[in-house]
This record gives sequence, structure tokens and C-alpha cells, in this order.
Amino acid sequence: MAKHVPVLLNECIEGLNIQPDGIYVDGTVGLGGHSSEIARRLTTGRLICIDRDTTAIERSGERLKEWADRITFVHGNFCDVAAILKELEIPKVNGMLFDLGVSSPQLDEGDRGFSYMTNAPLDMRMDQSDTLSAWLIVNRWPQEKLEYIIKVYGEERYARLIASAVIRARSEQTINTTGELVEIIKKAVPAAALREKQHPAKRTFQAIRIAVNDELGAVEKMMEEAPDLLAPGGRLAVISFHSLEDRIVKKGIQARENGCTCPREAPVCTCGFVQTLRSVNRKPITASEQELEENPRARSAKLRVAERVG
Repeated sequence: MAKHVPVLLNECIEGLNIQPDGIYVDGTVGLGGHSSEIARRLTTGRLICIDRDTTAIERSGERLKEWADRITFVHGNFCDVAAILKELEIPKVNGMLFDLGVSSPQLDEGDRGFSYMTNAPLDMRMDQSDTLSAWLIVNRWPQEKLEYIIKVYGEERYARLIASAVIRARSEQTINTTGELVEIIKKAVPAAALREKQHPAKRTFQAIRIAVNDELGAVEKMMEEAPDLLAPGGRLAVISFHSLEDRIVKKGIQARENGCTCPREAPVCTCGFVQTLRSVNRKPITASEQELEENPRARSAKLRVAERVG
């Protein structure tokens, strides 16, 4: 089994405040690193493990077989957690965890096309049954749309140069592999960008992956629905890896914590706002120096935890 180091593991477990008889959701089970620590703390409780990657479901099932009697596996998108719990006839849960990062196997096993470090077919689909792939985006999307996602989703300052280079390259021949795309990006950006510590293709690959899997839309939908699925005192824990995701999570919590729109001078609230979340930590939790030494991929991780109130 591929090596898997769960990010911010201790912080997540502490944040979830696990009750032995509670019902919990791991909306992005991956290889089960977080889930194993949740499951081992349950007695009569239940854990719902969701992932859109069937390979993740299979591998985590093997890793978590010791606690199979208290785990239900679901192949699905974490943003559909409300529909999934309804199907399972679970009205409320005591905690939910969403790790929004790409799992280590998806990055390390080159045939998935997520990594700019390995030459592989352009794919990047977390769910192999989806129709939209990186190949379609790179070879079929118009220049304006390519530039937009690279600039906004990838926060890439050379988005226009890269998008133009992709259009020129694909007009001569189809771009089929990650290696071909990396070379196009390297030739498109200024020489100074090639000398930077960060790989010149990192932001563009991030942007395409987000677009392929509609990651931001999924996070927005999850943040709208998940808090209403928590029992009073239940915890919502979300790990994000780039600023766009973290911003959605932060605003989602703020809207339910401080969403009153009445003027500050108003003596009482008349807008009808009812607080439903309370931030457990005012600032996002980040990895310790010790964790960063053991797992450099945790460097950009931010954990936000909120508790259901009312």
C-alpha cells in the first residue's frame, strides 16, 4: 500500500472532540489515516467514510478492516453529504471532517496525471467515471477560459503567456501527457520564473485539477449544507490547501457565526439572523515544525474547526 501521512492528524482528532457513541463523517477518506484514528475511538458509534475515488475506497477499506463493524463506506462526492446521509437515514451527526487535499497516491502514482513531476496521460479526475478530464480542458477549452482558470484557480501571474502557449502548441498537435504540458509551460514563462523555488508548472496544474473536479463548487456546497447536519455541539473540521478553498471555508463559518446584517447601533437584532456555528479556533491551525520535517506536503495546510450551536 502507498505511504500515507495524514495531515494535522492530532489537531483534527482534538478538534472533532470524538464521543465513543457518536456518528462521524470523513468526507474525503483517502487512505484512511484520519478515519483510523476516529474509528479506534468509537465503541457503539458509527463512521461514514466517503470518497469519490474508488481506489481510495478499496485501499482504505483494507486499512480500516479492523473496525469494519462500525464503518460504512460510500462512493460519492463530499459535497453531496446531505443526500448521502439522507439515503443512510442519518438525520444528524456529531462530527464531520473534510480533508480537501489531493491524496498521496494520486500524486505519487503517475498514471493519474495529477503530478507535474511524472510523465503520464493528462487526466486528473478524482472520480474516473467523470467525463471532464485535464485532456479535454487543455485541448478543447478556448484561450479565454484557460487563462481565467490558470489566473484565478492557480493564482498564476503568467496565466496569459501560458494559455497562449497551450493554444499554439495544440494547434500543431494534440497535448496528451503531463510531460508535454510541463515543457509548454516552461517555454512560456520568463527565465526568472524557472529559477524560482516553486516548480513553474505547479500553479497551472493546480488550476486544471480544480477545474476538472469542480473543487471550489464542491466546497461551497459543502459549507452551505454540512453545518445543518450537525447535532448541537457537533464539530465541523476542514483542512484546505490553498487560499481559494480556505477563503470559502472561512466565509462559510463567518456567515453562520456573525451573519447579522443589522446596523451596529441597533439595540436588538431585527434581521432574523440565528447563530448556528461557533469558531473553535479564531485562526486556522497549521502544521508544527516537527510535522513539516516529517511531511513537507503539510506546509500549506490550514485547519478550521467550528462547533454547532443552537
